[in-house]
Amino acid sequence: MLRYLPFLLVLAVWIYAFIDVLNTPEKEVRHLPKVVWVIIVLLFGEVLLGPVAWFVTGKKRHAPGSGRRGRGGWVAPDDNPEFLKSLKEKEEDPDENRRDKGNEG
Repeated sequence: MLRYLPFLLVLAVWIYAFIDVLNTPEKEVRHLPKVVWVIIVLLFGEVLLGPVAWFVTGKKRHAPGSGRRGRGGWVAPDDNPEFLKSLKEKEEDPDENRRDKGNEG
């Protein structure tokens, strides 16, 4: 069984690189057109030259946590100004507290 492991690893890297090339937007592809990268990955995938070339030079990579969070990104509740504002409004509204206590009992 272990004699098939290198073949399976090469096949997995080849497939991953091929799917990564297909899913990458055209404006994030570097140095060559996307179609050329697909051909390189397919032709030289068996010897891992195509996938390694794609991973090293073909795609713009972003460092984790490099500020790529968009406007709709998740914010922790204690950092979210809207959430903190809603807490202050609940503390300042005494009528709401009476209504809550009256409904519980």
